[in-house]
Amino acid sequence: MKLMKVMVVVGTRPEIIKMSPVIKVLAQEGIPFIFVHSGQHYSKELDGIFFQHFNLPKPHYRLNVGSGSHAEQTSRILLGMERVLSRESCDIVLVQGDTNTVLGASLAASKLNIPIGHVEAGLRSGDMTMPEEQNRKVADCLSTLLFAPTPRSVSILTNEGADPKKIFLTGNTIVDALLQCDAKISPRRGFLKSTIGSDEPYLLLTLHRPTNVDYRSRLQSIMEGMRGIKKQLNMPILWPIHPRSLKNFERFGLNSNVVRLIEPIGYLEFIGLLKYSELVLTDSGGVQEEACVLKVPCVTLRENTERPETLEVGSNMLAGTEPDRISNAVVTMINRPRDWTNPFGDGNAGRRIVNILLNWNRGD
Repeated sequence: MKLMKVMVVVGTRPEIIKMSPVIKVLAQEGIPFIFVHSGQHYSKELDGIFFQHFNLPKPHYRLNVGSGSHAEQTSRILLGMERVLSRESCDIVLVQGDTNTVLGASLAASKLNIPIGHVEAGLRSGDMTMPEEQNRKVADCLSTLLFAPTPRSVSILTNEGADPKKIFLTGNTIVDALLQCDAKISPRRGFLKSTIGSDEPYLLLTLHRPTNVDYRSRLQSIMEGMRGIKKQLNMPILWPIHPRSLKNFERFGLNSNVVRLIEPIGYLEFIGLLKYSELVLTDSGGVQEEACVLKVPCVTLRENTERPETLEVGSNMLAGTEPDRISNAVVTMINRPRDWTNPFGDGNAGRRIVNILLNWNRGD
């Protein structure tokens, strides 16, 4: 049997986090791999911190695609990946999630007839206006191996006509990563004192989706919801705000007295803030998962989710962006017992994925 060679492609910080367990097992097993970073999201400081947190090697290739429209970004990724794949022979290309990096890398590999493994396959929001939904569906259609995180995602793939022999239930690698991070977080009082200067109860807010932060009316409506929550619960609302969101927040002339804006923080610090919060409000799919695993109530500021498992177990509610719906959801969730079951696996997804790759390489 020839030794397998894997290409692992990431482009955003969530992809770095969720691919880190797979990369670690590949390294432990001595399986050769080529590590590619598209640079879809790139900050020297933040990326460096992420690579340190997870003890990851430096990428062999950086495509440095940067920001741009979906077409610009995807085309640069496609061109860059084609060059890398033409230079480096590999047996399979691993992609994760639903970004333009996933789309570009999958298209490039498919055009060159190189097998693709999609980590976190089978997620669906049902909203085809979302670029992420488009990307994940294309990646699933092109992939040779579909690593589904939950039984629901297995069912979705099967119902869409995917070959059952291609589908593997692995759990979600976010659990692997969270377990590693959780062990590094100091106790509540010391962590919060050093991170935010107080250990009083607080709510956490994350917003990044263009539909929420690029339109004044939508962002103002969310802030009105925050005002109502603060009045009801009398707790500060911490928002680690991305520079792009901050620029819009200031451009729209919104009142920052409603929320406490803090600078972007590293993943370990964010997970600590999430872990010790009373509740998180978010439009992020990944944060919905992380909150569920960490037993933190979540209110999602969207009308749909590709993580319906969180709704089913009771860790999350959809609230949209109307102030009254947000306030009502927060009151419901903050009083809900944190006794739900984690639907995303046992923290061994990275190991399962690599074992599946090894068996596939042997032809088992």
